[in-house]
Amino acid sequence: MSNENPLSASCPPELRFAVAAYLGGRRIDAVVSRELRNHTRFRIHRLVRAGAVRIDGQVADIRQRVYPGQLVSVRLLEPPDKLLRATPATLEVVYEDQWLVAVNKPSGMIIHPAEVDRADTLVNALQWHLDQTAVAVGLLRPGIVHRLDRDTSGVVVATKDHLSHRRLSIGFQERTIRKTYLAVVEGHPAKDDGTIDTPLGQVTDPESHLVSAADDAINPRPARTDYSVIEKFDGWSVIEARPLTGRLHQIRVHFASIGHPLLGDPFYGPHGEIRRDRNGTLLVDPPADPPWPVIDRHALHARSLSFEHPITGHPLTVESPLPEDLSQMLVDARR
Repeated sequence: MSNENPLSASCPPELRFAVAAYLGGRRIDAVVSRELRNHTRFRIHRLVRAGAVRIDGQVADIRQRVYPGQLVSVRLLEPPDKLLRATPATLEVVYEDQWLVAVNKPSGMIIHPAEVDRADTLVNALQWHLDQTAVAVGLLRPGIVHRLDRDTSGVVVATKDHLSHRRLSIGFQERTIRKTYLAVVEGHPAKDDGTIDTPLGQVTDPESHLVSAADDAINPRPARTDYSVIEKFDGWSVIEARPLTGRLHQIRVHFASIGHPLLGDPFYGPHGEIRRDRNGTLLVDPPADPPWPVIDRHALHARSLSFEHPITGHPLTVESPLPEDLSQMLVDARR
């Protein structure tokens, strides 16, 4: 067995970065922890005390504070100690640079693991993807700034560094990021272009995760969705939805509230009808012979995100092509 000290490895990979303006005046360990998101603070303390962290070329002290523009280098003498499980998976990458990666999430995939030992989520696949090009396994940790429901397909953007994560998170909070979805709904909305401006809250069952647009919803919050009807078929419509807010199940509940639930939605029926309870038990029988196509998930796809690049400042739009189930549905309907 080797007795080599883990902090004495030769020629370890090195991370270099400049201190961002908003981090000025903070301690070096706090700043490094934002760059090494897969390392605990304890491990970062070990790196600093071992002389592996330098500020403008000088060995850093654990109590030292840093200021905007200073150059920090970290010799990665130890592996990450809170590493996400990296799972090899085929990801359709629609955009990537040194700060961001955007992928086309398939329906049925969860964004982030709820349990520690789960490894089949988008984040696990992204960790594997980032590890393929990083100078060290676990150096980059995918930062999730927005989410899609399990059965919603479409574009998801993840960040590779703390500054991009911070700026995109602020963009979502301040609603400066334009989100566009394609939804397929039952029936034909009364207006081809409109706005659904109805607060959303929790259904009256406090243990349920379901959402309601009804007056008795618990803790309602403002929610707005602009939309345009793109195409009409016999008994159903294709919609471009542009949510200005980002509430849970917003598009699904908003269209259900005006009598046009999404095709395939197992939970939300017209005008506030709940089709299944929180345990998945069927409460309302589906239509016996609907005029719309049958699909085995709710018909919602995140088509694009448009925003100012968090580092370069240039306008950026990332788009996701329609998945096979929705594209084939439209091909068949147009014949």
